[in-house]
Amino acid sequence: MNRTTVKVSEVGPRDGLQNEPDVLSPEVRAALVDRLSTTGVSRVEAASFVHPERVPAMAGAEEVLSGIERHPGVEYSALALNERGMERALATELDLVNLAFPVTDEFCRRNQNTTTAAAADTAVSLVQRGHAAGRRVSVTLAAAFGCPFEGEVDPGRVVDLVARMGTAGADEVVLADTIGVGVPAQVHRLLPAARAAAPGASLGLHLHNTRNTGYANAYAALEHAVDSLDSSVAGIGGCPFAPRATGNIATEDLVYLLDKEGVETGVDLDAVIAVAEWLTEVLGRPLPGLLHRAGPFPDQR
Repeated sequence: MNRTTVKVSEVGPRDGLQNEPDVLSPEVRAALVDRLSTTGVSRVEAASFVHPERVPAMAGAEEVLSGIERHPGVEYSALALNERGMERALATELDLVNLAFPVTDEFCRRNQNTTTAAAADTAVSLVQRGHAAGRRVSVTLAAAFGCPFEGEVDPGRVVDLVARMGTAGADEVVLADTIGVGVPAQVHRLLPAARAAAPGASLGLHLHNTRNTGYANAYAALEHAVDSLDSSVAGIGGCPFAPRATGNIATEDLVYLLDKEGVETGVDLDAVIAVAEWLTEVLGRPLPGLLHRAGPFPDQR
């Protein structure tokens, strides 16, 4: 293991809630962001600037962002998929805009009604637009480990897109296992190649635990000095445009693993568990994460 510190990027308020059957109000989502902001996570992805008819759970992004209490040391981000999304994002006080597009054409068509090549062109333009407005810009490459419609993904295709985003000046490139099919062997292949392709950008992973390999992939990434790991409080989440794509890796479960392995995150595990317990009450059902139900090892209390 080469990595002794890693940033934890909390995506629960966006990726976690976007697929929830019950739509939470902007006020409740802002309260979730505020609670997560006190846990020590490096970043909170607070909202998504998508059309509310496409993703009803993300309606009122501006209200969420205007309703949060900003905490020092926490970077606040939101998702934008196109020019209109970037325009809305830049009208707020976001620190970072997260762009995202799938690496396969069929997923890109269903998710954003375009091709991967066209989406990459748009991302390059939006990176430049974000920087001109003084914002940091991250680019997430969705389905980098496998596509629900096209199957296996050529690693060379992923690395080529990483290189292009790096050349465009993206501050960060994130490889996403959107449907939770990845295994550590893929992490070992992709991360070193991605690092070499975009040496000037931070490198992150966005992992889902759909097939119970998300935490193994996170651990494998530590060998390649990954800069950040996305996770979602209580393990909620899933992609509305990918069949049977279930939750993200849970923040509290990830932090427990990292803490026990001696990796510094700056995250207060008890604080994250408290947020997971609160969110369980808000949503009114058991949530996928395990640690907030089992509790940490007794000697941590």
